[in-house]
Amino acid sequence: MRLVIAIGLLAVSLAASAETYRWVDAAGRVIISDSPPPGSARDVSKAKNLAPNPEGLTYSVRKAVESFPVTLYTSADCLTECKQARDLLNGRGVPFTEKMVQSSETLEELKLLVGDAFVPSAKIGRQSVRGFQASSYDNLLDLAGYPKTAPPGSKPSGGLQPVVSTPTQ
Repeated sequence: MRLVIAIGLLAVSLAASAETYRWVDAAGRVIISDSPPPGSARDVSKAKNLAPNPEGLTYSVRKAVESFPVTLYTSADCLTECKQARDLLNGRGVPFTEKMVQSSETLEELKLLVGDAFVPSAKIGRQSVRGFQASSYDNLLDLAGYPKTAPPGSKPSGGLQPVVSTPTQ
């Protein structure tokens, strides 16, 4: 019985959080909230939250991604340290883009970022980290507002996409 009530309350709270309310309070201040306004509110308007969130990211992670996107630079011959960097980002639930240094364009981008062609390197917002040292990554991710651990059941959200090759005949 308690489980049914908990599921019902969760469903109601999720439905309510998808709406945003705007109203003017008694002091004349404009209030924008996801909570319904009090009865004394004036000029009440309600809007559905239209911000797409197909990845299921929390608000704080979406804000961190907007303000401090993460890019990890790797290469094909970087195995251990690149895997450690990837694992740290995935373990914290950080969405990131992985750029494998294969072209002169990406190489020049990396040189401008950290001074040479050293991998792994990461760019977190405007800051960069040369090499892999977990404490350096954690420090910048903490400052950017990323979670310390990935939510339960989350899947890795960054890295290279697998290349699928089809046999030729």
